[in-house]
Amino acid sequence: MDIYEKLQQAGLTGNEAKAYLELLKQGELSANQIAKNISMDRTLTYTVLNHLIEKGQISYIIKQNKKIFSCSNPENLLNPIKTKETLILGLIKELKTIKPEQSEKTEINVYEGKEGMRALMNEIIKCKEFFAFGGTGRAYDLLYEMSAMAKQLEKTKASAKVIMGKEYQGHEFTKYKAIEVKFADIKSEATTTIFEDKISIHLIKDKPIIIIIKNKDIAQSYRNYFNYMWKKEN
Repeated sequence: MDIYEKLQQAGLTGNEAKAYLELLKQGELSANQIAKNISMDRTLTYTVLNHLIEKGQISYIIKQNKKIFSCSNPENLLNPIKTKETLILGLIKELKTIKPEQSEKTEINVYEGKEGMRALMNEIIKCKEFFAFGGTGRAYDLLYEMSAMAKQLEKTKASAKVIMGKEYQGHEFTKYKAIEVKFADIKSEATTTIFEDKISIHLIKDKPIIIIIKNKDIAQSYRNYFNYMWKKEN
């Protein structure tokens, strides 16, 4: 790569590199002399020289009412790089202050058996409110302490709303005043419960299985659907 090509790599255009090199070789020249020496249109030469002045690569003095141009210190070729470096260093500092948005972590836990059901109920009973649909009353039948838990709800005045299938009308679970119950003409084996920022899905048949999902957005979405269903049911 020759010096002409290197000047272009440093940020000069082809015509700027030609004019710059000619001035560097000759020391001082007028625009007309430069145009003649490098065989460039005079008007274009003035445009090129103005660009070089703007870039800080050449300067001029007035002699006998004429502009005489000369090259600035070649180290000025570093000026755009230094300017960009300063800008980028500032940008790096700014970029380092930007932290990624912390997306909520989702936790999923799966339990099995009576103890898993007991763990779920112990979580729910501590809440100020919970909502459930697809209720069957089987958890009440499975755990001996459910009667005491239901009575505890009455004391704490927690808000509890449950939508159950019509086939479970008259179940012992439905008789507690602390728990509002509505009945829907829908058959469901699984119960979904919404409490705090969690939802649980449990199925009590041969062996209870309980899935608990912790995610605020998911819980709120289920809560919205529950409220809609609750208003629809008589």
